[in-house]
Amino acid sequence: MTILRQFRLFLLPLLGAFALSACGINSVPAAEEVAKAKWADVQAQYQRRANLTDNLVATVKAAGKLEQDTLVKVTEARSRATSVQVNATDLSDPAKVQQFQQAQAQLSQGIGRLIASVEAYPELKANENFKDLQSQLEGTENRIAVAVRDYNEAVRAYNTRIRTFPDAIGAKIIHGAKPMTPFQATTPGAEEAPKVDFGN
Repeated sequence: MTILRQFRLFLLPLLGAFALSACGINSVPAAEEVAKAKWADVQAQYQRRANLTDNLVATVKAAGKLEQDTLVKVTEARSRATSVQVNATDLSDPAKVQQFQQAQAQLSQGIGRLIASVEAYPELKANENFKDLQSQLEGTENRIAVAVRDYNEAVRAYNTRIRTFPDAIGAKIIHGAKPMTPFQATTPGAEEAPKVDFGN
């Protein structure tokens, strides 16, 4: 009888630890950190695009060919896009994430208009700096698409984890977890990279 009682006393803490580990004690914050890291990747790629946009505008200005209005609009859109900051704690606030998405969509549209207007200037299209920037922007848009996809997948995994048993127990009681907001296109076609084909 004493051996059985000792076995139960030994087994009870093990079962308790297993039950707690199965309730999202570690898995919920781990999934949240993955989603936050993926958001940082999204921001890094958008910052890269903003930096390239400055270079693109400077190259076009140096060529002195485009209407000033087009350049001003792109510069203003870039300024708005970089001024909207969403940190990891804001990812459960759909309004803040949407504000970030809209600012990025406006910059995408501005870049698209700028690039479309370059078509009328063959000597600018032939400029080596412009060609290099075109290639870098194209690559950055691809990186943005991958970063957004990876972020959305991490958010899906996190949101699923905090809503399903047994992790939902720890998510609500211990962590107070809230669903994160996935990245979505805010305007028709905003999820597509600006056209950067100059017909070379």
